[in-house]
Amino acid sequence: MACRAPLLSLLLFLLLLLGWVRASGAESSPHLPAPKDVVVHSYNFRSSLRWSPVKVDRGLVLYTVHFKTGAFNEWDEMNCTRITQTECSFSWTLRKRRWTVKLRVRAELGPVTSDWVETDPFVAEKNTTIGPPKVSSVTESIDSLLINVTPPFGTEAGDILWYHVSYWENAKNTTKKEIKTTNSLFKITDLKESTLYCFRIQVELMTYLDAKLLGLQSAPVCCRTTTNEATKAGYIILIFALLLVAVGLFLLWKLPKTIKYWSQPPLKIPSHFKEYLKDPDTTVLDELNNQAEDDPHDSLSIVSCGEGSQACGSSLDSQVHPHSISAESEVT
Repeated sequence: MACRAPLLSLLLFLLLLLGWVRASGAESSPHLPAPKDVVVHSYNFRSSLRWSPVKVDRGLVLYTVHFKTGAFNEWDEMNCTRITQTECSFSWTLRKRRWTVKLRVRAELGPVTSDWVETDPFVAEKNTTIGPPKVSSVTESIDSLLINVTPPFGTEAGDILWYHVSYWENAKNTTKKEIKTTNSLFKITDLKESTLYCFRIQVELMTYLDAKLLGLQSAPVCCRTTTNEATKAGYIILIFALLLVAVGLFLLWKLPKTIKYWSQPPLKIPSHFKEYLKDPDTTVLDELNNQAEDDPHDSLSIVSCGEGSQACGSSLDSQVHPHSISAESEVT
């Protein structure tokens, strides 16, 4: 009886050692590499575990992912057991922003498994990447821009979302200005008329614990302010005047003879020439000559007497044409 006790103890130890070897062999194998580049990727609170694929000569490598939280320190299976993909998205139960989550992944090839690879503790409220908001619309006016944006994610109770807006005139050596607001509909004021402005927006999340998480900036968006009615009317008049000048110069260049002809005053034909042209048989010129001969002549007599003369007399007949007068005089 005394000799059997050490033998039984040794046998029990050997059985336990064999079981441990089998268990450790089932848990990991040095012949199958473990996944590398294991990281948690999180964007706008949508998180997933990613890793590099394990390459082997033969066979299909599968992957299994486990998780545990800070409240329950026990590994549990996710919806990623023996999958072929190298990414595992968080389940709805793990999408709590303030939960502390740890994950691990291993490779499996038939009965052979690799070592587990664990991640660092992950808290979405601290470790996620916040993207830029989406610019839904921009309304331009004479001196302002009315901007409407959509937040990159849905807010929860206690969250405060700040929008940091930087804007500048799209010209050289211009200074950027900034505004900060919690409204998704806001206005940039005190702008120049008919000027191109650009702006960028980024989100800052403040939680109920006063934790701050600054997001990425959006790509520049450029818009031009409008022009008032008086300026528009002035532009229209100026354009119309320039158009008239251009048309005039074109006509002067293309149609110089036509313009010269139309610019001369019209010629008027005398009435007697018109009658002659109507009836060439009529001797209009003869009639005009006869009329000139039948016209009576005026006689003009000028008498001049010297002092002391008893008799003096002189007569002077002068034929006077309708357009001329001739005179003769004698002085005694």
